[in-house]
Amino acid sequence: MKPEETIDFHLKVVWQNIANTYNQLAAAFGITQALGYALINIQEEGTAVSQIANLLGVKSTSLSRMLNNMEELGLIYRKVDTKDKRSVKIYLTDFGREKKHLAKQVVKDFNQYLNKNLQQNERKELIELLQRINELTFAYKPVTVV
Repeated sequence: MKPEETIDFHLKVVWQNIANTYNQLAAAFGITQALGYALINIQEEGTAVSQIANLLGVKSTSLSRMLNNMEELGLIYRKVDTKDKRSVKIYLTDFGREKKHLAKQVVKDFNQYLNKNLQQNERKELIELLQRINELTFAYKPVTVV
């Protein structure tokens, strides 16, 4: 089977193109696509590091470098959760809220562009199909061991 005959090949190519587009747009605001996505997912009441790691699909330990960078840029600050001393929550600074607003606008504009250029039924079918592929991915049990 050729790579371009697989579903995952096309998913990766499309996502890479979207990520590259977001990175180009985010660069104009002095951030990256990954930083923008993290900012969008940090709630006003703070968000646990483990929750951000899950949203980004990385391990908490891998997130450390990104959070250090975000702190150095003045986008976030960390506080130990008052209810659970083992948990650290991330909060946005005023500068972080500003960048979050810009990141959200970039996502809204891009999605408006897609919605304008996709028929409503195409969009609905695509989302349903991607959700189904996600379900199948979680349910997949390899038959053979490589």
